[in-house]
Amino acid sequence: MHKKYLLNNPYSKCFILSIFSLLSNLSWSQNDTIVLKNNDKIIGEIKAMDRGVATVKTDYSDSDFKITWIDIKSVRSNQTYLITLSSGKRINSSLNTKTGDEAKVTVLEEGTEITIPIEDIVYIKPVKDDFLSRIVASVSVGYNITKSNNLRQFSINSNLSYTAYKWLLTGSYNSVRSNQDDVAETQRTDASLGFKYFMKNDWFYSNDASFLSNDEQKLKLRSTVKGGLGKYFVHSNKLFFGSGFGIAWNNEQFSDDMNTNRNSMEAYANVTLNMFDFSDFSLNTDLTFYPSLTESGRYRADYNLNLKYDLPLDFFIKLGLTYNYDSKPVEGASVSDYVFQSTFGWEFN
Repeated sequence: MHKKYLLNNPYSKCFILSIFSLLSNLSWSQNDTIVLKNNDKIIGEIKAMDRGVATVKTDYSDSDFKITWIDIKSVRSNQTYLITLSSGKRINSSLNTKTGDEAKVTVLEEGTEITIPIEDIVYIKPVKDDFLSRIVASVSVGYNITKSNNLRQFSINSNLSYTAYKWLLTGSYNSVRSNQDDVAETQRTDASLGFKYFMKNDWFYSNDASFLSNDEQKLKLRSTVKGGLGKYFVHSNKLFFGSGFGIAWNNEQFSDDMNTNRNSMEAYANVTLNMFDFSDFSLNTDLTFYPSLTESGRYRADYNLNLKYDLPLDFFIKLGLTYNYDSKPVEGASVSDYVFQSTFGWEFN
């Protein structure tokens, strides 16, 4: 009686069909096949490949596998990925090793099948409709104590990015606060929001807004908005190296005796290097130079260096250095300031 009711009830039929559909989708997502150069085979779901490392989820392991991309001999997957090549070209396609040539894969570019070497692929991410699948975020914190002068320092370092087919949105927030006996509290806070639109031959258009508050340089707030062009000269599974140039508008509010305000137009040029092909370490550094177009003889420079060591379960340790220089600060302010941070954090992707 119960079996007959279940089979004839339309709601029960829908429920049963939904279960079968779910099981089918789960089975499909675990059908990606990777063969390594030592002929080991891994069957699971390719979650991403970035900075030369592929992340693979399997049914038979509690944690995801991390595989060096250049150690992969062949790959077969019917998932649709956002694929970035070393030339800067971006493609939406599945991945399948070319029959008879294990060093190459076939992808579909605007309906046309093309063949590319595996090592030319520098980034893959499954294309999904949900918002969270396109986000990578990390946050790390640090706390230092020195007994002799009762120095207490708290720092936070955070980053966020959202990747689409032709563009990238990034954001960051970093803060350092220091308290010490017989000395006024000092703090330094910076934040940024950036947009990149990718074009042919690894060229890109960028638009950024950055904000800095810094007691050492008597800055209540420096707001800089800039736009320009950039290019990656090296874009591989070992490192990214590129530069950019453009125009910036700079607004500054100071905490000096006169509460000085400044507005200036600047040119800018930057260079960036991101290295990640050495074990669990990665290094990211960039330098931006701002010669003023409206204040004679003034120029500024911002330098950042981050060294990161990856731990299990997406935890990490990070060492960071930030340096700011201004050739013509307001009276009583330092021409330069630097912050060194050591933090422990976690990454979501």
